[in-house]
Amino acid sequence: MEKIASFTVNHIALQPGVYVSRKDRAGDAVITTFDIRMTSPNEEPVMNTAEVHTIEHLGATFLRSHPVYAPRILYFGPMGCRTGFYLLMTGDYESKDVVPLLQEMFAFIRDYEGEVPGASPRDCGNYLDMNLGMAKYLAGRYLEQVLTAIRPDRLVYPA
Repeated sequence: MEKIASFTVNHIALQPGVYVSRKDRAGDAVITTFDIRMTSPNEEPVMNTAEVHTIEHLGATFLRSHPVYAPRILYFGPMGCRTGFYLLMTGDYESKDVVPLLQEMFAFIRDYEGEVPGASPRDCGNYLDMNLGMAKYLAGRYLEQVLTAIRPDRLVYPA
């Protein structure tokens, strides 16, 4: 059996950034999958499930409500390794194309106040596993250290 594309990425050299993970076709549409890598794999601690879950709820709500991009958003959710998120969008994009959208989203998460959308027993299967404070901290760190003035080497997977 062949390795899937995400298992061929050099995770030893991978640093936080925004990467095109893959492009697929669904009929006439191109689906671009982005690797939103928030932590350095195997170098620093992974994110805990509570903050990952909170970022997922806030990020998905932001993206699916965006006045321009909402119709193009297919999925936003965490990686199993808890080092980042996947964003799937209809359209043929490069990493640099979504940086402004991600800057908006992570600023939204960093600045969010109030109840986390969908964090109730009726709306979520694990509504108690949330950590808004840590989600805000991680969003701010990623925004400041990675997305603001993102370097070209953080937009293309390392060899």
